[in-house]
Amino acid sequence: MGAAGILPAQPRLESGAGARRDACPPLGLTGGARLSQGSPLGDFQSCPVCLSPSAPSAHPDEALQIFHGVEDLQCMYSRLRELELSEMLARYPVVGLLGPRQVGKTTLALAVGEKRPSIYLDLESPSDVAKLAEPELFLRRHEDKLVILDEIQRAPGLFQVLRGLVDQGRRSGKGVGRFLVLGSAAIELLQQSSESLAGRIAYTELSPLLLEETGAADTLWLRGGFPTSFTASGDAASLDWRRNFIRTYLERDIPQLGPRIPAETLRRLWVMLAHDQGGILNAARLAAALGVSGQTVGRYIDLLCDLLLVRRLPPWASNAGKRMVKSPKVYVRDSGLVHALLGIGSLDDLFAHPVAGMSWEGWVIENLIAAAPAGTEAFFYRTAVGAELDLVLELRPGKRWAFECKRSLTPVPARGFHEGCKDLKPERKMVIYPGAESYPLGQDVECVPVLEAIKQLSRSVNERPPVSGR
Repeated sequence: MGAAGILPAQPRLESGAGARRDACPPLGLTGGARLSQGSPLGDFQSCPVCLSPSAPSAHPDEALQIFHGVEDLQCMYSRLRELELSEMLARYPVVGLLGPRQVGKTTLALAVGEKRPSIYLDLESPSDVAKLAEPELFLRRHEDKLVILDEIQRAPGLFQVLRGLVDQGRRSGKGVGRFLVLGSAAIELLQQSSESLAGRIAYTELSPLLLEETGAADTLWLRGGFPTSFTASGDAASLDWRRNFIRTYLERDIPQLGPRIPAETLRRLWVMLAHDQGGILNAARLAAALGVSGQTVGRYIDLLCDLLLVRRLPPWASNAGKRMVKSPKVYVRDSGLVHALLGIGSLDDLFAHPVAGMSWEGWVIENLIAAAPAGTEAFFYRTAVGAELDLVLELRPGKRWAFECKRSLTPVPARGFHEGCKDLKPERKMVIYPGAESYPLGQDVECVPVLEAIKQLSRSVNERPPVSGR
């Protein structure tokens, strides 16, 4: 997105599984051609832009731009974070939306901005940066609007300005919904804002597209949840996009953040993490393979975690008297990036690859964590004697759910799962599998499809705990 501009109120697009499919003649990506059959959008029988039954077959150019914009393809899908973001803006003067590049932060922010007077500034656009030569004067002129600041980590000096404007606004009755700041580097944004905006800012994270948002399990698992990858015209186009995404991160985005890291070394580490998806972190082994120190490997993984591309899943560490694994598990967070790093381009290739099981486990874990109520803590559990739980979610103190992920239509929980449940005594015990029906497995263990587990997590707490300010 480029220059700043006021966002007029616009009708919302219908999206998701309930989108109208009979409103107008089919419209493809160019000149009225149908969507490719290889695309997850190909089953739509109407253009998602003109949804009225009386819509003409000739679509206005601006409507085509809305539909065909790279990021706006995700308008097909309702993002679960949109309501949460609006609720946070009703409580806090500043809200921070974190997420990796190309995940859809700008699209979501603009969707929220459509519903109120707002202005958008891209801090990677020279013309928008020029408008902030005198930031206090410019932002004060728009104090009656929601100001959306994209890639805020590019302008750390703005946080002090925002603090002054927020405090002035509180005294004049403009205490909430002032600024929505978007960032791709979580640790930088958190550090910069916590020093200046303590008590004035709340954060939420936008993950790649989730199963609950799309419903297309196999395609989502293979291609991952970055909107442009997921909505590509075919698997080959999706893989090309992800390869370019990885190259851009390594060659442009990471160097812009400051650390001088050889791109090829970081790429090799990323590939190694994909090969060992969900493995216990062994920094010494990785360091020996890369020819660097263990501390350097730790720093590189820290960076990938800060960029929200890799997840360190910590071990459960509150069981006195047990010899437990103390190192974290490491997952490349987006399954599509796992497959791109390993050269996996189709479902047939994926099913034949040794990483398939752990890739599916990581994809399930990301969906479960994203669906859990705010404030939930995520762990895994493993002891030296074989007790093991793939994922433990502590929804609140004393409310604990345990999960095992089995990519099988006839899953049987391992003995280690039962031993882990005896140790932690979770309230719910689930084996997650790719089938369609839930059924009991005995010993209070349930076999549950992925989407049903996600829905149960979403319903698990009647009221989400309040978002903590920082």
